[in-house]
Amino acid sequence: MAEEFGYATDGNVRITVGVSGTGGGFKKFCAGEIVISDASRPIKQSEADLCAENGVEYIELPVAIDGLSVMVNPGNDFIECMTVDELNTIWAPEAEEVVTRWNQVRPEWPDEKIGLYAPGVDSGTFDYFTETVNGESQASRADFLPSEDDNVLVTGISNDRGALGYFGYAYYAENADRLKLVAIDGGSGCVLPTDETINNGSYAPLSRPLFIYVTSDALNQPHIMAFVEYFLDEANRDLISETGYIPFPSTVYGLVLAKFRNGTTGAVFGGDARLHGTVEEVLQASQ
Repeated sequence: MAEEFGYATDGNVRITVGVSGTGGGFKKFCAGEIVISDASRPIKQSEADLCAENGVEYIELPVAIDGLSVMVNPGNDFIECMTVDELNTIWAPEAEEVVTRWNQVRPEWPDEKIGLYAPGVDSGTFDYFTETVNGESQASRADFLPSEDDNVLVTGISNDRGALGYFGYAYYAENADRLKLVAIDGGSGCVLPTDETINNGSYAPLSRPLFIYVTSDALNQPHIMAFVEYFLDEANRDLISETGYIPFPSTVYGLVLAKFRNGTTGAVFGGDARLHGTVEEVLQASQ
């Protein structure tokens, strides 16, 4: 989005994009060091408190959907689908150095070593996965190869026959020839993440909205206003699809854009006061 916006403004506006996990981004954002923070999970209450302490008011804007994808090595010929309980068996904190072989997860699977790959602890993906699978954000075994760089995880999984890992669907889509996608049974049968299943919610419980958080001061800065409106403009939906993420329906973007133009601050998806429901339902309830 930043790159294309630069072209659209004939280079008159340059947006610097730094790289970190969601948690690292919020630290800079709530310290007043940056004006927009991308996030693969909603803001935590502790982060909202830090923003409040530093006088940083923000507007919370959902911008796309991602399906957190579970992958194994392409040479794995025994796993097609896993249940959420089986993921918990492997990734729970108490599994560390205890559950190390595939037949401990399902007896008919081979007596082979499990190699684990996952985003680092500052990643919003790590937070989302651990909360969804293990019942508590950041609760995870520690004996895995962590990296904030999903390309490192792709390389690890593709070179380790016993590998299991997870990260966002967009990175799987970019590397589908090097990885094997695992269907997830969240209680209603095995479902693979696809554009359709992620968008319609049937890929549960590992579908998630993605956000940008924008300081309320941005409303007084025309170039930042223009960038956020460019981000949310229907004409630029293809940029979301091209990166492997899933756009919301047009009705959702209408609500998001109205929220931004109205300057509605605070969190309704994150923090202790978060609302529950679909993205569209939450936005309608918070208008």
